[in-house]
Amino acid sequence: MSNNQIALSQGALLNVPQYTLPEIVQQPLLWPITLETVRAASLQLQLAGKLQDARVLLTGAGTSAYAASAVASAWPRAVAVPTTDLLVDTERYLIDVDVVISVARSGDSPESVAVVERVRALQPKILQLAIVCAEDGALSRSSVDGLIVLDPRTNDRSLVMTSAFSNLVLAGMVLARPVEVGAIVDDLSKRAALLLPEIDRACQAAAARIRDRIVVLSSSPLIGWRQEGGLKALEMTAGQFPLVSETYLGLRHGPMSFVTPDTLVLCLLSNDKVRRSYEADLVRELRAKKIGYLVGIAKPGESGELFDQLIPAVAPQIDDALRTPFEILGPQLLGYYLSLGIGLNPDNPSPDGIINRVVSGVKIYRPHLCEA
Repeated sequence: MSNNQIALSQGALLNVPQYTLPEIVQQPLLWPITLETVRAASLQLQLAGKLQDARVLLTGAGTSAYAASAVASAWPRAVAVPTTDLLVDTERYLIDVDVVISVARSGDSPESVAVVERVRALQPKILQLAIVCAEDGALSRSSVDGLIVLDPRTNDRSLVMTSAFSNLVLAGMVLARPVEVGAIVDDLSKRAALLLPEIDRACQAAAARIRDRIVVLSSSPLIGWRQEGGLKALEMTAGQFPLVSETYLGLRHGPMSFVTPDTLVLCLLSNDKVRRSYEADLVRELRAKKIGYLVGIAKPGESGELFDQLIPAVAPQIDDALRTPFEILGPQLLGYYLSLGIGLNPDNPSPDGIINRVVSGVKIYRPHLCEA
């Protein structure tokens, strides 16, 4: 670290990462702050009564869409629709919706404000809320009915979203299940902080083991975790490693053809006994077929001989639907070290500008101005 600081102060090494690792590591510190921020905002906006029994649609783009998906998994009667779908098919998705909640890091993606405007034009009575990491973003200045702004440290300076993702997910879950989430945040924050050195070492070792391709597996309630975990490896390596994100049961239906003996298979093991039984069977099948280097996120001692390597689980006892913000640390660190290993800067792993911190170049079409 001191060498990096010296190099950066001298301006000698522009490729030294400054942001991504600290933004990953700071997350356990920020989770209790997010809990209190959302509690206060919910009280101020009187959301408890407005959200009770409401049909909620959560939306975002890219990583924020995966955050919305993770929240929806924890919220009865909620659905998640990416802004990239909602913008072009708004009417269909708004049927029976009472509340739309937009989640975003900066809120400056072109689709974010356009969705708010489109929903307002079609269904002005729908309550629109936004959870953002940037107070001065375009979404924050839009016509939403209520705004929840998270701690500014969640507004990652890195191209890739890390702190923003886990805290946006956690914020949504506090709205969805305030009592349950409030009861676990402090303990899991402390546990994550204690486990971080071990998680870090395990992810460095796993990254060094990756040869050509990656598979990310989880069961249904953790779809947002699975999508985001795969995206971190793709983003931070500029797509240099082919990757498939799947469910355990879904892998057998074709995608198993992707798995080679050297493929790193990252498995988040469920806390539900029935789900875990299905998952263990699939892992044993991969082992019997001698394909995949099997890396499990699980509680030590509970995974038996399933895995070649273990990353300790942060939340090995809570409802799977609430685990995403806490278990994303492993995939984030895996992507970080994989990026370094191939000579990229995780802060900006797309130096040619193929992807950017904020999406640009999206032209917004107003339906009444478009020709048939």
